[in-house]
Amino acid sequence: MSMAHFMVEFFYYSEIGEYAEDISMKILFISKDLIAGNLAYLLKKEGHDVRLFINEKGRRGNFTNLVHKINTIKAGISWVGKEGLIVFDDVGYGKMQDKLRSKGYLVVGGSELGDRLELNREFGQKIFAEHGLKTVPLKDFEDLDEAAVYIKNNPAPWVIKKNPGSTKFISYVSRLENGQDTLDLIKTYLNDRTTSGVKISLQKRVDGVEIGVGRFFNGNSWVGPIEFNIEYTRFMPGDIGPITSEMGTLAWYSNDEHNKLYQETIAKLEPYLRKINFRGDFELNCMVNESGTYILEATSRFGSPIVHLQSEIHESPWGEFLLALAKGENYNLKWRKGYGIVLCLTTPPFPYPKKSKNNYSYGINVHFNGINDNNMNHIHFEEISIRTSDHEQLYISDRRGYILYVTGMGNSVPEAQEKVLNLANKIIIPKVLYRNDIGSSFVDKNEKLLKKWGYL
Repeated sequence: MSMAHFMVEFFYYSEIGEYAEDISMKILFISKDLIAGNLAYLLKKEGHDVRLFINEKGRRGNFTNLVHKINTIKAGISWVGKEGLIVFDDVGYGKMQDKLRSKGYLVVGGSELGDRLELNREFGQKIFAEHGLKTVPLKDFEDLDEAAVYIKNNPAPWVIKKNPGSTKFISYVSRLENGQDTLDLIKTYLNDRTTSGVKISLQKRVDGVEIGVGRFFNGNSWVGPIEFNIEYTRFMPGDIGPITSEMGTLAWYSNDEHNKLYQETIAKLEPYLRKINFRGDFELNCMVNESGTYILEATSRFGSPIVHLQSEIHESPWGEFLLALAKGENYNLKWRKGYGIVLCLTTPPFPYPKKSKNNYSYGINVHFNGINDNNMNHIHFEEISIRTSDHEQLYISDRRGYILYVTGMGNSVPEAQEKVLNLANKIIIPKVLYRNDIGSSFVDKNEKLLKKWGYL
């Protein structure tokens, strides 16, 4: 069988029911900029009737001929009705989610106050402190000049954190104890018209092991196992280079609710999430050291690329699980034990926000060398579409460089690393960039520290 014919069979197998569940439903998937766009595609493969709305116009060229796309949320809501399921993959829709639920629609996502936990960092830290979590000094700024003055008056190792409307690329972790390097960087942002108006937060640097703790919530209680994850945001191996949205993640699941890290973090927020009727994926990013667990920030939505690794770890179908969350019901999520890794495959201009025509990969074909249908289950798309005029050829359909993700699991971290790197090597994308050390720092150092402090 030729590769072209294989790809046709793989992408359209769901049309003949190979992946269909016992019960199919209408699903409206609302995405801001495709944080979890591949999940819409997976729901289609499960046999559901899926409509995808992409809010950001510049991203709407992706998933062409993979998922049925629509132009307005209003039309999608009329189509899906109250018997179908509405899934949001990002923050910023909280008021709409609350209103839809009040009218009887089945909604997976956050809520207005759930959004605020992530989008308003000072508010989030206040809520965390009120519920007995350890926090780190943080201040939001509407103006970079104000932030610069604050560092001058309060010398310390300050971390620049992005706020809505700014890009991850502006983030920075101070290495100098007086924060002079952070101040120098803010001055360069002020002199650049593309960054001079951004809004930032400053958070005092805390040293230790950075780790995320997450779990799904159904409006009443936690559902499924606890997720622990280690993000790798630096661009280059060895944690060198600029901070990106994320180059890859190591994660594992656990059903041990007595775990110290779980008890010191999201377990304490269950009453608050119930109060605000949150229904979706919730995570706290933390810094752990010998003094305890300090909360850095919340992710009140599907995370990327962890959502793709969740698809690797979960054995239960997404459709059933998400429907239970929307209905406020418990669900026995079946999952795989072991360590999972998700790897982001990128191309220029990533990770830089400025677009250079010389670096565009738009329109380039993506090829798979020796990949079978089982391998394809470990590949997850973002800036991909199908060109039907060219024998259903996959191609890069955007200009940002977040092309696709590769996932794999193993009984050990090295086993999971070997699987994802072997598969990534079979994907042919000109100028592709990815890290080859996701999980290595955990094996070499951080796992030992977390065990020493009683967290693993």
